[in-house]
Amino acid sequence: MSASAAAPGLLRLLISCPDRPGIVAGVSRFLYENGANIVRSDQYSTDPEGGTFFLRMEFALAPEKRDGLAERFGLKVAEPLGMTWRLWDSARPKRIAVLVSRYDHCLLDLREDVALFDVPYHHVPVEKDRKEEAEARQLELLDGCCDLVVLARYMQVLSPEFLDRVGVPVINIHHSFLPAFAGANPYQRAKERGVKLVGATAHYVTEELDAGPIIEQDVMRVSHRDDAAGLAQLGADVERLVFARAVQAHCQDRVLRHGGTTVVF
Repeated sequence: MSASAAAPGLLRLLISCPDRPGIVAGVSRFLYENGANIVRSDQYSTDPEGGTFFLRMEFALAPEKRDGLAERFGLKVAEPLGMTWRLWDSARPKRIAVLVSRYDHCLLDLREDVALFDVPYHHVPVEKDRKEEAEARQLELLDGCCDLVVLARYMQVLSPEFLDRVGVPVINIHHSFLPAFAGANPYQRAKERGVKLVGATAHYVTEELDAGPIIEQDVMRVSHRDDAAGLAQLGADVERLVFARAVQAHCQDRVLRHGGTTVVF
């Protein structure tokens, strides 16, 4: 089968709304009446008596039946039930912008790596007292070009103005010592305190530094035999795994935000 003749991807429907009887029935009935075949469904309620209901469905639907589906769903189901919702075609890859800093990276090596895949690469210096200009340039480059921004050891604090204007979610990663060992040399201070676990937390970025809704976490046991450098290496290993899982979960539309927390199906 040629690429042009490949089967269409599944559609993903994500919903959050006040919990009440009939939500699943209403969604399922609408999809059935429009010729869809539901292949996966996950749901969760914070409280069946007045809580918030979350639903993620994957369904197959022939291309010729997709026109106007979102509009019809909005009018017939979403609006009457007070839903916040989104629909995504799984065959459409999410476009990701990766922001990095000099720390722990060689910008020239990165340029060569992305060039192999014909991925655009831009160097935007953030000079002292000129951060506003740098963010304006970044926003110009990102405008309409990505569905997600990933901070991969990006050693700048994004301003509230940037987060307000970027228009897409931003995911960050940090070691799990926060807030106990904030700032420089956390692994050295962790060694001095005799920590027995290192880990990482991946979260959505908000105006409150390192306090956004958490997507993924993990830990690894360590011992007194590990020096500060060893702890840092183990921590970096966990960070890579956690970051990859968080980005994958977001790109697979398995994360629904709810205030300061998340539901991850």
